[in-house]
Amino acid sequence: MKKILIVGFISLLVLACTSAKKEGNMIVNGQIKGLKKGTLYLQKIKDTTLVSVDSITLLGNDLFTLTDNVESPELYYLTFDGNTTDKYLMFFGEPGTITINDEIDKFGINPKISGSKNQELLDKYNRIATRYNDQNLELIKESFLAQQLNNEDSIAAVEKKSNSLLRRRVLYATNFAVSNADFEVAPYIALSQLGNANIKLLDTINNSLSEKVKTSLYGKKLANYIANIKKNETND
Repeated sequence: MKKILIVGFISLLVLACTSAKKEGNMIVNGQIKGLKKGTLYLQKIKDTTLVSVDSITLLGNDLFTLTDNVESPELYYLTFDGNTTDKYLMFFGEPGTITINDEIDKFGINPKISGSKNQELLDKYNRIATRYNDQNLELIKESFLAQQLNNEDSIAAVEKKSNSLLRRRVLYATNFAVSNADFEVAPYIALSQLGNANIKLLDTINNSLSEKVKTSLYGKKLANYIANIKKNETND
């Protein structure tokens, strides 16, 4: 009888510990093929520091479920130990269920992510932005060759093309942010891609944001960033 009571008590204790795991308004689940051993961490930036908000130890099973309470959509990271420590997967977290499928050998390079509208928009933005990056790399090669040959005409031509490419990149980022002003990805793009842009362009994006986005994490950061620029310009 005592053994039965002890077993029952232990079972209740296990259940209590299991149910004590914090449930958030964002559930991140999926599969990392090949990750058979190690701990997978769900992380985000807090006060400039990367902190873990949830984790799961995987042993012979590459399926995972992680959670967090998202007050405002923001970037999250999946990182792990065990197989490697120098890789990470970045995604835009928001309330709801987000499914992430990837593989250990190419972790974070081309993950399949669904369930996050902000991530969907960020992927759309990055597909075009990558083309600009590729063009910029080609111009860097052209510039290097022109300088080696000391060809002033070629150097001037490459510089002209580089300035044109920069204007198009900035215009694309601005238009994309304004066109998606109802989503938190808009101020994020302004902050991450247009930090050195003309203050008028940043103002244009900021003024186009919906009230919901203005009060979001990145919306507030963008407003503060613009305010600091204007303050410094006034002091100068």
